[in-house]
Order: sequence, then structure tokens, then C-alpha cells
Amino acid sequence: MEAVGTQLWWILGLPLAGFLVQAVFGGLVVRTMGAKRGRTFMGWLAFFAVFVPFVLAVLVTRTLASLPDEARLVMTTLFDWIRLQSLVVPFELRADTLSMTMTLVVTGVGSLIHMYAIKYMGDEKDFPRFFTYLNLFIAFMLLLVLGNNLAMLFIGWEGVGLCSYLLIGFWYKDVANAKAANKAFITNRIGDWGLTLGLFLLAVLVAGAMQALIAHGERWLSYDVLLPEMAVVVDRHPTLAFFAALFLFIGAMGKSAQFPLYVWLPDAMAGPTPVSALIHAATMVTAGVFLLNRMSPLFELLPGVQVIVVVIGTVTALLGALIAFGQTDIKKVLAYSTVSQLGYMFIACGVGAYWAGIFHVVTHAFFKALLFLGAGAVIYAMSHEQDMRNYGNLRKYIPKTFGTMFVAWAAIAGIPFLFAGAYSKEAILGAAVNFHGEEGSLIGQIAPYAGWIGFGVAMLTAAYMTRMMMLTFSAGEERWRLAHEGAHVEGHHAHAHAHTHDDPHGFFYTDDEMASRHEEHEHHHALTVEHEPKEVPWEMWLPLVVLAIGATLVSGLFLGAPAEIASVFGLAPHALQHWLYPAAGETPHAIGFGMLISIGTAAAIFGIAYGYFTYHGKKLGENEGWDEGKWSGFRRAAKNQFGLDELFSDGLVKLGGVVGAVASWFDKWVVDGLVNLTGIVTRGFAGTGKWVQTGYVRSYALLMEIGVAGVLIYAVYLWMNRWVE
Repeated sequence: MEAVGTQLWWILGLPLAGFLVQAVFGGLVVRTMGAKRGRTFMGWLAFFAVFVPFVLAVLVTRTLASLPDEARLVMTTLFDWIRLQSLVVPFELRADTLSMTMTLVVTGVGSLIHMYAIKYMGDEKDFPRFFTYLNLFIAFMLLLVLGNNLAMLFIGWEGVGLCSYLLIGFWYKDVANAKAANKAFITNRIGDWGLTLGLFLLAVLVAGAMQALIAHGERWLSYDVLLPEMAVVVDRHPTLAFFAALFLFIGAMGKSAQFPLYVWLPDAMAGPTPVSALIHAATMVTAGVFLLNRMSPLFELLPGVQVIVVVIGTVTALLGALIAFGQTDIKKVLAYSTVSQLGYMFIACGVGAYWAGIFHVVTHAFFKALLFLGAGAVIYAMSHEQDMRNYGNLRKYIPKTFGTMFVAWAAIAGIPFLFAGAYSKEAILGAAVNFHGEEGSLIGQIAPYAGWIGFGVAMLTAAYMTRMMMLTFSAGEERWRLAHEGAHVEGHHAHAHAHTHDDPHGFFYTDDEMASRHEEHEHHHALTVEHEPKEVPWEMWLPLVVLAIGATLVSGLFLGAPAEIASVFGLAPHALQHWLYPAAGETPHAIGFGMLISIGTAAAIFGIAYGYFTYHGKKLGENEGWDEGKWSGFRRAAKNQFGLDELFSDGLVKLGGVVGAVASWFDKWVVDGLVNLTGIVTRGFAGTGKWVQTGYVRSYALLMEIGVAGVLIYAVYLWMNRWVE
């Protein structure tokens, strides 16, 4: 297993090395080789810094698969990171079935996004800085999933939050980007507050349960030592264990954009499209689902927390689907779709089907990365216009993009048998509607309702995704050629990065460069009525093709097909479940696969039919037009997130004001009061004795004589007392 340990360090080290090379030498290479060649060279270097770890991850996974179920765990330690009298925290990595599944997703999908970004960002003057952040993002995500203790989890967790801030705000001159980056960072700090409290509380509880080990300075924060003690912790301190799990879930809510902490994710669309794909599909938003799976030995012992997880996941899934109907920005539709799909994953974890949550992480990584990169190809072809009201009939101009996005649409819509999304949704919703728990338990009563609501969300998903495809690709009017009052044609440009200036610059823009860059953003490469959309280059459509293959049978049939389907192809049923949790076994379902797939298929058909007959080949009606005052009340409310974003944002501001006022009072009357009191007391003592500080030698001599006389008098007093005795 020594070879596996070495491979793990290479998996983590290569993206980190890529980050350092991009940061230190990126600008120099671009200046030396020339703008175009230098950017291409650095882009491919960043790609291989992620692709090679993917190859190594495949090798590690093959090695684990060759071992017996109970032996699929390899740990390796580089050095002791923290060593105290009662605690050792090594810098250690862990290869098990969960960590390697996540590593394959992060590096596999991540490398495709890197390839795509080479051309998409090819004319960006900040090219090396972009890939610096991108490689660092991958490195921190790998640290999060491969680390073998709570401390390394925390570092990776905070690291991906930092990188998301840097990437969302990559175009930091634009106020919208800066605000979106700040919103993501601040909202995630709320979740991270919960994570920090949960980690500390859990550490304290484990410390109380493992006094013998702690006395000898053992690795009691490492998963292989900590997780087997969860039953003891819950048995001894059920209330504190409940709050520890609840705080950990709050952390997961922030990273995985669960209600009400979802508000940062749609605004994150202000960043470059490859960033959107990386955050939504392969890295950051899946961290919460990974955390629930990693800490499943704790969560599965606390039905009260499971109830909260299921309720929050259900609300998030339904809310994201409803809001998506009101969006006209193609990336915003996909953003709320991600929010909704993350809700599915949390429903799975809440009902104890942790493997199904990871299954949907895998399938979602394929079809959502494909949707975002496909949307990026559309935006690229349309001079970076993102409003679908300026699209139409694009299937004629960009057939490769349409074909791959069609596969992703079919997968997320839940078309059965051929596409991955149907399998993972069936696994989640089947686990929910068939879940009963202990007799009379609240989670047993709530879970089936969550499953049935999930089927309703599946119908909504098929409807709004069909709407997106029809508005973008359907034959009919080419709306960018039409003059609409309020339309964003002739001068609008969301984020033009195909600049004409190739002069290199430093890691950040100077003020003069920022001013000239602002002009480029405002006027360069605007969409005009004469515009002819063109297919993207091979560096951009090749990743789409690979992702499309993954979004079909590859990720669905081979990983999670139920027995009824797997037997037809001679495959093992629920392969991913047996890989992740071999000891769990299959739970018999009162509602079988045939009924579930029929209900799911009916939901998909109804949703697709609504979208098709409402939007195919038709002109924009009043409910989709440029005058939003003519929209229906529901559409306007959905576009504005039903007022929730403003409510939560203002609420956070007001809460911050209250906290600030309390902190100000505490600072003034408690902290400053103590300081002032210390000064008053000191000044009093100083005032009492300052009369002796005259500056005259004769005065000091007199005081010395008085002191000597006092000592002599005291000595005589003691001698007299002894003589009398």
C-alpha cells in the first residue's frame, strides 16, 4: 500500500504545484513567449496539473476495488502537523471508497473544465491569475475530501470558500462581480460559523469519551479513531451530540446552498462560466453532501437532526425549481436548478440513503457541468449575451452545442433508461417514499411526504429546463435580429473577455489598465442584429462530448441501476451503494422500481409537454417579453425570488446592525470601562505618591532617613517585645 500513499500525495501535490507555477511564473511565461502562445502553454500546464491526478485517482481506485470490502482503507502521513501534550494532528491523507469517489469527480470533471477554460478565457489579459485560482481551488477541494482528520477538513473547507471568492470576483472592476463575491464569502461565513462550533463541540465530546487515548497524545481527531466513537458520544451526551450535528449541518447548508443560505449561489453567476461550472458541478457545493456522508455515523444516530435535514432539503428543492421559472438569464436558470438538485441530495442524506446522495453528486456533476459549459458555448457564440430573450433558433448555428446540451437536458429532466439523472433521482425518491424509520418516529412520517414532493419537483424541473431549451434553440424567430423596446441588443455585453489588447501585465491590473479595461467591458464585442453565431472551437466542444457520454448510461447504469435494469445488462445492481456502504445492504421497498420509474416518467413527460407546447417555435408572449410589468404575478415574484433574497439580505444587514450595536456597547462600557477603571485606579495611586517626587536630592535624603528611622524603631519594638516575654 506504500504505492497508494505516494500516489495520494501526488494527487494533492500536483494542483498545488500548478497553483505555485501559475502564480510565480505565469506572467513571465506570457511575456517571454508572447500573449497567445504563453497563455496556451500555461493553460495546458494547468490542465495537466489536474488531469494527471485524475489518472492517479483511477489507479488508486482500482487498487481499492481489488481489496476485500473491509480492507478498502489506506492512510498515509507526511508529518505531524500539530503535536500537543494530549493531542497529535498529523498531516495525513485517506483513501477510502468515499474519498476516492469524490476525488474522481473533482479531478475528472475539473480537468474538463480546465480544458474548456483554455479557449474560453484565451483572450483574457488576467489569464495566469485565473488559472492560479482554478488550480488552488482544486487543491483545496482535494484536501477537503482526502484529509483524514477534522483539522484538515476545516482547512480545505475554508480554502474552497476563499477560492470561490477570488473566482466569483475575478472581474473585480465590475461592481456586480465584487458584490457577488462579497455576498458568497459573507453568506458562507455564517455556515462556517456553524461548522466551527460543530467541530469544536464534537472534539470536546470525543475527548470526554476517549480519556485513555488522550492521555497518551493519540490521533483522536482522525476519522479512523473518531468515527467509531460516535455511538458512545451520542449515548453519553445525546443533547450535546444533537447540537454538534446540527452545527455541522449548518456548515453544510452554507457550502451546499440550502435554504435560507442559498442566496449566494445565483449571484455567483457573475464570475466566468468555467467558474460557475466548477463551483456548481464538481467542487464547492458538493462539500456539504460529502460532510454529511463522512459524518454519517453521527447523523444516523440522531433522528431529530435527520428531520431537519429532510425538511430543509425539501424546501430547497421546491423553492429552487419555482424560482427558476422567473429567470431569463440562462446561467441563472441553471443556478437555481443547482439549488434544487442539491435539495435532492440532502433529502437522500436525511432519510439515511447517503449513497444515493453521492450517486446524485456524480450524475449531477456530469449533466450540470455539461449544461453550464454548454451555456458558456451559447454565450460565447452570442457575443457574451446571457439573456435568453435575445436567443432563438440557435440549433441551426451551433448544432454540436445543441446536441450535447440535449443530452444534459434529458438527464436532468429524468428521461428514464438512457440517461443518468433518472437513476439517481429514482434512488433518492424511492428511499424517501419507502422510508418508515422506527414506529411513530417523526422522520418516518415526514420522509414519504418529502419523496412525493420530490416527484413534483421533478416535473417542475422538466418544465423549466424545456423552457430554457426552447427559448435558446427552438426554431422560429431569431430574436437578436429584432428591435425590442428594452432589449439588451446593440451595446449590451455581460462580460466581454475577448479583448483586443494583448499586452501582458502584472498579477493584478494597475489603475490605468483598469480604466481601459472598463471601456472594453462596456463597448467591445457587443451583440448586433447582423451577428452570426458560430460553433465553439474543439477545445470547448470536446469536453462537452465527454461530459455527454458520462451523463448517459455510463454514470447511471454502471453505478446505480436497480436490479430490474442491471440484470438485463449482466451488471451488479446498485453498484455504487455496495462500493460506498457494503455493509448496509438493500432495504426492501413497498413501492417497487417499476412503480417509481413510472411515476418519475409521468412527471418528466408532463413537465416536458408543458415546456414544449408553451415555448416551441413561438414568439415571446407578454409573460416572457421585455416589459416585465406585463408578466404574470407568479413570474414577477419568481424572478425576484419571492422577495426572499431581499428579506434575507436585509435581515442579515439588520442582524449585523444589532450585533454591531451590542458589540459597540460592550466595547464602550465593558472593555473600555475596564481599561478606564484601570487608569483611574493607577492615577489615584500615582496622585497619592506624587507629592514625594519633588526632584530635590535633599528631599529624597530626608525620606531615606525617615525610612531608616522607621526600620530602627520597628526593630527596637520587636526586641522590647521579646525582652518582656
